[in-house]
Amino acid sequence: MDEAKLEVEEIVSYLKDPEKYSRLGGRLPKGVLLVGPPGTGKTLLARAIAGEAQVPFFHTAGSEFDEVLVGQGARRVRDLFDKAKARFR
Repeated sequence: MDEAKLEVEEIVSYLKDPEKYSRLGGRLPKGVLLVGPPGTGKTLLARAIAGEAQVPFFHTAGSEFDEVLVGQGARRVRDLFDKAKARFR
């Protein structure tokens, strides 16, 4: 558990001051992937990290991309990314 806590603290630190890591020559991550069975707190952890770092949090379920019509799921993914990008402009 201590290792997990340190990892979370490092993520929050990076989100609060990414330039610090750039100045030190660190390789900046593009994201974090949380995996595990349903109900284990992945979304809660992600919300907590975003809240602590004071950054926006976007969430969607994989089932929202499952569509009968070809291309609709891909469109939803693009729309989600467009929404996130617009937030940072």
